[in-house]
Amino acid sequence: MAKKLKTADDFMHHLYIHMNDVDHFVIFSGVSLKQFLPSVESVKNVLLLKHAYEDGSFNMHTQFDFVSSEDMQDFLKTEQDLKKDLCWVDFMTEKNVDALTPLEQAELLYFSHKREPLATPFMGKLQNRYAYYSSIADKMTKVYFRFMGDSELLVANLFNQMIKEKESVGSFWRRKNKGNLPMIDPSTLRLYRSFVKEGALLSLYKLDKPSGHYGIEVRTLSDYDFPDEVWDDLDEILKISYDELIQIS
Repeated sequence: MAKKLKTADDFMHHLYIHMNDVDHFVIFSGVSLKQFLPSVESVKNVLLLKHAYEDGSFNMHTQFDFVSSEDMQDFLKTEQDLKKDLCWVDFMTEKNVDALTPLEQAELLYFSHKREPLATPFMGKLQNRYAYYSSIADKMTKVYFRFMGDSELLVANLFNQMIKEKESVGSFWRRKNKGNLPMIDPSTLRLYRSFVKEGALLSLYKLDKPSGHYGIEVRTLSDYDFPDEVWDDLDEILKISYDELIQIS
């Protein structure tokens, strides 16, 4: 009997990734801000360059709103309901923001308008690790990473959290042994950079056998220039054999 093809709903999650390691950015589709922030290295505060959030603090020097670490949870709860484009960079302290020159402020505005930096998205005064832009209409998030390894850390933590949540729903015995959860390491994902540099779909699901194992099907999508088109064609894409299978145990 022929093996039944999986449909989109048979997977736990689909994540589109297109990496440009030369310019230090990655385009994602399938990750929200609420998933992003807990999955990367600690973000202290965010300077809002384009947003619709009304409860942020105000920096007099730059006239940008910002969100402090104390208000981050409220920001995450509210932002997902705003359905507007969002652009921000992280920073260490407000003193760093107060030190920005007019030219540096102009460069930040340029990034929020063009989705790309005039020079570099990383400013020594801010000590920022990320420069983030998400577009609702385009169904994508573009992130500049100071350290490209943070992109694999993001994906690993995102998938590991999903596995943890799935494993926590079940028997008492499963919950009791949650310390032995299947997990993927960022270094494993780094082995597949050649795929995501072409543009790839990573699809997470639970394997039927062996029990307690998960898999990530990797499909190269080099013909897709716009992430929103991936979701329009998702069912057809999944009919194509995957290029690689990453097993998580």
